[in-house]
Amino acid sequence: MQAAAPPLPPIIAGPIPRRIGPDRIVLWLALSAPLDLRLCIYRAGDGAPLLAADSPAATATQVRVGTHAFVRLIDLQPPAPLPVDELLEYDLRVTTAHGEQGLADLLPDLCYPGHARPTLVIRSRLTDLVHGSCRKPHFDGPDALLRLDDLIAAAPADALARPALLMMSGDQIYCDDVAGPMLAAIHQVIHRLGLYPERLTGATVVDSDALMASDACYYRRQDLLPHTQANRALQDIFFGGASKPIFTTASAHNHLITLAEVVAMYLLVWSPALWPQIHLHPQRPPRSLPAKLAACYAAECPVIEGFRDGLARVRRALAHLPVYMIFDDHDITDDWNLSRGWEQAAYGHPFSRRIIGNALIGYWLFQGWGNDPQRHGELLDAARRCLPAHDAVTDAPPATVEPAQGATPAPTSVPPLATAPGGHPQPQDRLIDRLLDFDHWHYSLPTSPKLVVLDTRTHRWWSESSLTKPSGLMDWEELSELQQTLMHADAVVMVSAAPVLGVKLIENVQRVFTWFGLALLVDAENWMAHPGAANVMLNIFRHRRTPRHFVILSGDVHYSFVYDAVLRFRSHSPRIWQITASGLKNEFPHTLLGWFDRLNLWLYGTRSPLNWLTRRRRLRLRARRPNGNRRRRLYNVSALGRVRLDASGTPVDIRLLTADGGEVDFPAPPRAGRHPLR
Repeated sequence: MQAAAPPLPPIIAGPIPRRIGPDRIVLWLALSAPLDLRLCIYRAGDGAPLLAADSPAATATQVRVGTHAFVRLIDLQPPAPLPVDELLEYDLRVTTAHGEQGLADLLPDLCYPGHARPTLVIRSRLTDLVHGSCRKPHFDGPDALLRLDDLIAAAPADALARPALLMMSGDQIYCDDVAGPMLAAIHQVIHRLGLYPERLTGATVVDSDALMASDACYYRRQDLLPHTQANRALQDIFFGGASKPIFTTASAHNHLITLAEVVAMYLLVWSPALWPQIHLHPQRPPRSLPAKLAACYAAECPVIEGFRDGLARVRRALAHLPVYMIFDDHDITDDWNLSRGWEQAAYGHPFSRRIIGNALIGYWLFQGWGNDPQRHGELLDAARRCLPAHDAVTDAPPATVEPAQGATPAPTSVPPLATAPGGHPQPQDRLIDRLLDFDHWHYSLPTSPKLVVLDTRTHRWWSESSLTKPSGLMDWEELSELQQTLMHADAVVMVSAAPVLGVKLIENVQRVFTWFGLALLVDAENWMAHPGAANVMLNIFRHRRTPRHFVILSGDVHYSFVYDAVLRFRSHSPRIWQITASGLKNEFPHTLLGWFDRLNLWLYGTRSPLNWLTRRRRLRLRARRPNGNRRRRLYNVSALGRVRLDASGTPVDIRLLTADGGEVDFPAPPRAGRHPLR
């Protein structure tokens, strides 16, 4: 007789503070049951709450994604501003079979030593922040997000010692590049939580069950991805007649396809809660595989297990400061919206549109929703209409945390997602259409200096001359809106997933490949690749009413660097700092980057006439030397970036907290003398 599965933990991911300010506290979490949670805010050490979520100002909204899976957002808007620059505590109270319990009871490892509840600090100024991107679980190296736990654990009671916020600037998950053992874990989570099945249109498999039963499910999914005949003429133009799928990543052998897979991926990369119920065997993959693929699976298992072992500390760190996010391509798929041809091919095929849409639903539920809940109400309404069993969930009575000993919760009978009679648009596709039309993924915070987060993925500036040329990262309308957002601010921290000021040599290599029609081969996505977008962004820097201090935070490229920039021939130029920290758990090929770094120094030094052949010729850039190293400008190691700002918004300390426990400083360049541009 098969043993009953152990009970599910009531909170399976989170809590993660999201949009946090004196007038708003937003918490994100994922639950295995629709618990009646009550949010309480305390001054540090107080027994009575300063504010409780049973007030009329509090709302708690959730979306059901499976039989035992609920994504919840708690939004507390206090009647009076909360205290700033002091240590606050928060708790989530729930009535169980053992009486009322809090987070310390439900998640004993969530609090730092000496604290009975997780803590928060609402900062009056944005003077200290951490940022990073590109966290790939099966990259064979340590996870730099653990350094955030070290940072908070060093002084958990000091309100001003921890950063004001964490900015995650893209590729928080890799939908398009998944290790075999991680995919096996994903499928176990789908089964354990009863994540909803799904019917598929335009695919060689009819539904999610057929996908998981397919021989191509592990390491051969590229055989299932669209090679459409219906738009073959467009494919021939776009890919030069090559036999190539719409999904262009070289790692598509385990590309996530269904919404259930995307949901499970998020739960597994942000929380340790479900991992004790997952069983991975290096020598026993879930399918019979050829010897080469079986060896790959066995080699990936210890890397995934090492990633798993750090998740308790990641969860603890993410519970103790505001976290803001924005997507880049791998959150959805590689080369997402890179060119007009890519968009027409991908969105014109029902299967590829569904794959992209499922990843976007996942992004909204796990990332985008918490950034600015007020803007996302219309998406919540659409999700309620299109995802099943919502009404049954919201009206359900509070669940107790623990079922009877040995009992397994009975699954709810739910029809597969995306079913509709009479040939009408399927509900899941209607939600995807709404998400693809949504135009407020970007957002800003009323901090000082102002934080402005750009959407560089869904408002692309198409090339008019060629299907294959890279699109501008933002179109004219969005750049005009950005300029209005920046007007009259003295200083701004602007987040762009891709660096606005990148490495000239690498950008020019991408231009050469683009000229030969091979932009997809080198991921030619940079601000200077499209003349329109480049010129408008540079003109924003030159406009007399935009900020005098621009701090630009970026990731994406898998190496780190810092540039100081001013306008040429302008006596009162704004000051610009391009600060790139990438990746949290990923790196660029070391030998190749070493050559790029050296060649860039030789070819694009301060006095090189080649600088006048670039689109940035009206800017004078100086590259900072990591740890003062005269021969290096690019630093290639998994790391978390940290930036401290003074009262004017000027960076006074820029460094990397490396995954191996070290620190790399980027000191300011000398004001005079010959300092190489690169």
